[in-house]
Amino acid sequence: MTLDDALARHPGAATDRPGDSAALNAEILALMRAGRKTATCAALAEFSKAEPAPEVGRTDIALDWQGRPALATRTTAVERLRYADMDAARVPPQREFADLQDWQRGYARYFARMGAFDPGVEMICERFEMVEDFGG
Repeated sequence: MTLDDALARHPGAATDRPGDSAALNAEILALMRAGRKTATCAALAEFSKAEPAPEVGRTDIALDWQGRPALATRTTAVERLRYADMDAARVPPQREFADLQDWQRGYARYFARMGAFDPGVEMICERFEMVEDFGG
């Protein structure tokens, strides 16, 4: 399936390529496909008009590392909070992390690579459900 085909099936969808490496992208997509990953966080600064923040009810297209559509997801909840306010209850649905401390280390490294880390960095935390798997 092409990106144009996926967007035609899900009008109004935004696109996102999870992760910041091919390996992490593949890991995240596999967790999403398995229904194990149902949440994610990103720095508020990562969003713009071209890359809009998630909205409850919107269906979006998750892309593989090559930019091909992998999955369609629907946002079920959006929460804005600071990195320093993350708690252990919000970590398990993200699935890449063993616990809160593992999440803190992982996201501190991620935000540093993005050039935006400090404990006060504002984040958007999204809950979602998979609505279509485009093959994999």
